[in-house]
Amino acid sequence: MVYAFDAADLLDGLESASFEEIDEMPFGLIVMDRAGVVVWYNTVESAQTGIAREKVLGRNFFESVGPCTNNYLISQRFIDEPDLDATIDFVFTLRMDPTPVRLRMLAREGSERQYLAVLKYP
Repeated sequence: MVYAFDAADLLDGLESASFEEIDEMPFGLIVMDRAGVVVWYNTVESAQTGIAREKVLGRNFFESVGPCTNNYLISQRFIDEPDLDATIDFVFTLRMDPTPVRLRMLAREGSERQYLAVLKYP
């Protein structure tokens, strides 16, 4: 099961996907619990950032992995919107040169997971 970044049914697919299937996605994907703790960091995201999966698992993404996302545009949306499917353009600035990306924030009320999909611009 491989989905495109902008697939209408991406959230449905992610909710039933194994970590191995999430690793096959052709874009970066951070899987977090509802408190923002990273439970999976796919291979593409690890390659894009140069940060090994083992260094981020179990850490709060918004506070210690990607603090540039700890703002009203991203982390606050996950808090305020239990059902979330929103896409924004953003620039990552931590640990690398400013990197323009498209982010897709996905969450479903009642789910134990939330997702941040990352599409790096060429």
